[in-house]
Amino acid sequence: MPNRDKADVLRGTLDLMILQTVATLGPLHGYAVAERLEQVSSGAIQLNMGTLYPGLLRLEQQGLIRAQWNRTENNRRARYYSLTAAGRRRLDAEKAEWTRMASIMQALLLEEAK
Repeated sequence: MPNRDKADVLRGTLDLMILQTVATLGPLHGYAVAERLEQVSSGAIQLNMGTLYPGLLRLEQQGLIRAQWNRTENNRRARYYSLTAAGRRRLDAEKAEWTRMASIMQALLLEEAK
């Protein structure tokens, strides 16, 4: 797979993971999003800020999340990201598509095991 295609797949998956994380936990700063993704993946996903922040900016530019300056638990200024109504609609649609694709893949795997 050419690098561009691989990057597009990663970007779409990352966007979905960011949207789901913010939807589940509420407004979070970028570092907290990265920590949560690392935690739930048992360390399999370790995002550097050079990967995460362009994703957050892209989602914000698309109107799927909004950013607001606030203070962290350590009293530092940080941008907190929250889901917009459009973000909720996109997340719902993407989760439905993800579930559909996972079902297709599962059927293919079961067929191969026969």
